Amino acid sequence: MTENSPLSPGSTIGILGGGQLGRMLAMSAAQLGFRVIGYAPAGDNVAASACNDFFENGWGDTTALSVFASQCDVVTWEFENVPLSAVEAIPSSLLAANPKSLQIAQDRLNEKRFVEELGARCAPYMRVESDDDFATALDRVGTPGILKTARDGYDGKGQWRINSAHEAEGVRFPGRPCIYEGMVNFEAEFSVILARAADGTIRIWDSSANTHDGGMLVKSIIPAGPVVEAQINAAQDIARQTANALQYVGVLTLEFFATRDGPVFNEMAPRVHNSGHWTIEGAATSQFENHIRAICGLPLGGTETRFASIDMRNIVGEDALNAHDILAEEGEPHLHLYGKREAREGRKMGHVTRVSHD
Repeated sequence: MTENSPLSPGSTIGILGGGQLGRMLAMSAAQLGFRVIGYAPAGDNVAASACNDFFENGWGDTTALSVFASQCDVVTWEFENVPLSAVEAIPSSLLAANPKSLQIAQDRLNEKRFVEELGARCAPYMRVESDDDFATALDRVGTPGILKTARDGYDGKGQWRINSAHEAEGVRFPGRPCIYEGMVNFEAEFSVILARAADGTIRIWDSSANTHDGGMLVKSIIPAGPVVEAQINAAQDIARQTANALQYVGVLTLEFFATRDGPVFNEMAPRVHNSGHWTIEGAATSQFENHIRAICGLPLGGTETRFASIDMRNIVGEDALNAHDILAEEGEPHLHLYGKREAREGRKMGHVTRVSHD
């Protein structure tokens, strides 16, 4: 773990992962005077253009990981599916956060059990490791429900929605550990995003109301509305307990369903989060800057919301080809394109945040 003394300007931050979250973290790090080195397997690593150096090596390349680590003063990650073996190849003294947070977040069953022990409420669920397990889960949990791979799923990938017992007949166990969850009758979706410093200081941003399509976030809106706002305090308590139990350092995100009976935990992400992109323009300190502050031992910045209303929307697939048209809009549209080479269907290419004092 990092020591309590803050890193000085010119120190080097290592980021595991090469996506847009790493890119935005690197931009915030540069603003605070830090160097950044990225590490990820070869591919469309959009973070590379914002880094001082970038290693394109496999997660199993322990030699490259060692060289990477030797050039860093602190190491963090930009997504939760970095193989645990790669993180454990980094000296623990360099890791900003406890790898336990990744170990828990990478397995949906472990994740649910962990937060349940802290008092959170989850949708009914069962682990599924065979066709027989799947049949049992369908019988006990019922339909509608969602079959999810226990690992590696994100943005709706590795998920199969099952609306009825008849529909379940056409779904087969995919041959790797899964979890079957009952559908939650919710009124809204929201996230709690916090930053925790090494000394235990926690700052929390306002929660946005989130809308998903096919498992992918479409938009995040502030204010979240009365349904969500009535449940934010209870959800924030769970998020604080989670961060403290993990002795987490950096930005941590928990997603919830707002139901008639209170918040129901959905997923945890030990990283900056898509639903927090609005904080770049909309908050006193962005989630990206506060993550850098936390891992470098600097004081956390304020998380107050700066506008009366904020609307953040993802730009997906070929919509990015005409995204510059957004700049002609009246008001204050803030366009962020991630520099991805290929505009594939269902691929996040950027986002736009619209803010208003009204």
